[in-house]
Amino acid sequence: MKNKHKIVLGITGASGSIYAKVLLDKLINLNDQIEEVGIIMSENAKFVWRTELNNSEFEKVPFKFYNKDDFKAPFASGSANYNTMIICPCSMGTLGRISTGISNDLITRSADVILKERRQLILVTRETPLSLIHINNMKKITESGGIICPASPSFYSNPNTFNQLAATVIDRVINLSGLTNNSYSWGETQ
Repeated sequence: MKNKHKIVLGITGASGSIYAKVLLDKLINLNDQIEEVGIIMSENAKFVWRTELNNSEFEKVPFKFYNKDDFKAPFASGSANYNTMIICPCSMGTLGRISTGISNDLITRSADVILKERRQLILVTRETPLSLIHINNMKKITESGGIICPASPSFYSNPNTFNQLAATVIDRVINLSGLTNNSYSWGETQ
């Protein structure tokens, strides 16, 4: 049997809480492939979630939450062997700090660890339009081994709800992370 995944999930205050919600739901359903999920959720992310989704369902998630200042969290060190970090949604401020190596909180420190250990960093960016600063920061992260996965939904699966639309992005994220996910692929009949 394949080794189970150890995943760090950062949730920032960028708009797009629905992406984080759909990702959490899918990770719960893929628990047979996952050893552990550690979550860092900023206060801004909690505020945006409540504003956009009109609930606090993140409080019911069965994964462990860590405070943004908890540098004793296992994934603050490469020795804990977390193989994937997903930041969803990822604000441009967080992306900028990661791209310049500023580890001023647990999200940015964890991303720094993942990059230095040559493991999987996936940033689900949610911003439009992009400035040249954003693009250059994305370039630096890509050159360092990270993956920029913009929250740009696809429509060829004919999604009917906001959750299905968000899932077109999250299914890509799940596949990029190496988890096996049953999702729509281009060219398949529905």
